[in-house]
Amino acid sequence: MGDTHRVVYWIQRLSELALIGWLSLLLLIDFAVAVPGGNWTMWLRPLCGVAGVLAVLWRRTRRVSGFAVLLVLSSACTLIVEITGAGGIPGLAETGSLLILTIGGLRWIEPIRRAALFSVASVIVLEAAVGRITQTNASLSTGFLVFVSWSIAASVGTYLRFQLERRREAVSSVRRAERLELARELHDLVAHHITGIVVQAQAAKVVAERQPEAVVPSLEAIAGAGADALTSMRRLVSVLRAEDEAARSPGTKLMDMRVMVERFSSGGPRVAFDIGQGITDETLAPEVMTTLHRVLQESLTNVRRHAPGAGWVEADLRLVGDQDGQAPDGGRDPRDRPGRARGAAVRLRVRNHGSAADVRVSRLGGGFGLVGMAERVEALGGRLVAGPTPEGAWEVLAEFLV
Repeated sequence: MGDTHRVVYWIQRLSELALIGWLSLLLLIDFAVAVPGGNWTMWLRPLCGVAGVLAVLWRRTRRVSGFAVLLVLSSACTLIVEITGAGGIPGLAETGSLLILTIGGLRWIEPIRRAALFSVASVIVLEAAVGRITQTNASLSTGFLVFVSWSIAASVGTYLRFQLERRREAVSSVRRAERLELARELHDLVAHHITGIVVQAQAAKVVAERQPEAVVPSLEAIAGAGADALTSMRRLVSVLRAEDEAARSPGTKLMDMRVMVERFSSGGPRVAFDIGQGITDETLAPEVMTTLHRVLQESLTNVRRHAPGAGWVEADLRLVGDQDGQAPDGGRDPRDRPGRARGAAVRLRVRNHGSAADVRVSRLGGGFGLVGMAERVEALGGRLVAGPTPEGAWEVLAEFLV
């Protein structure tokens, strides 16, 4: 997979060099025409060409400003030529730069109205530059060729913009779906905690009438359940809420993850799944457990979909960092669950070995499943990293504080 990324990187670099080389060649032709011209207005062509090459070089950081400066400079040069009556032809590097900036502008400039405005301005400036030609027939034929070239550039830019907007919409849809899924989990988890609080409060009321001294343990249990409910709500507070009666089963167990791995191994590459010491069903919060299950499921699905030739898959779930269970002030937090590590982190890592990267996934920077996983993990305060390793494997790593 690392080899594939290096190939893509060098293809992009070589394409950029070829583009700049092509514009530089056109600029040299502009200079060659201007030198023997004997008229100072002939130097306006290479001047606009230099500005165009610089605008193309800086298009990633100064796209709008570079485009605007080139449009203004080209218009000014055309106006000077018309006023002096010197005549001439449009600069080759100037025209090529405007066409390249038109493609990039239609693809990247936001909002789309501004991109369309720059595109229309570019065709007006290009056709105005054709007016520098004094011969009528030559002017008409050159104007037609310039318009055809601009139409092709505008079509390419529009197509790339359509693909970009379609991917953005797909990513937004995946994120919406993940947020609604998390909202349903929030409802289920909080409802579970609140039900326990209500039951314990009713029991404490009955006990208080007969044995007042026995109420203290019940109040402590109520306080702990309330703290857990607040923790779950804080971790999912940014999640969109939606009413949905779809049935779900919160609180996925470690056994469910083992069963999923065994089913995958029976029909796909062999999976070595290891759960580290100190991790039990009580160690992790329910919302973290369900998210880890989803990350593992999506990772294995991606292996089967994008790397069917993988030799084997390595997955491990471990606690990393401080596991002393101490609160920040040195004392034990009474709200901690039994066996729960405070100040530590749980890490799920999935690697597949012995397969080449899927070029489509590498080019897009990952599939939409990765977008959904990242949305879910980050909503819970964790982090998710996916990419190639130096050993040539593809790795997905999810980490949560516990």
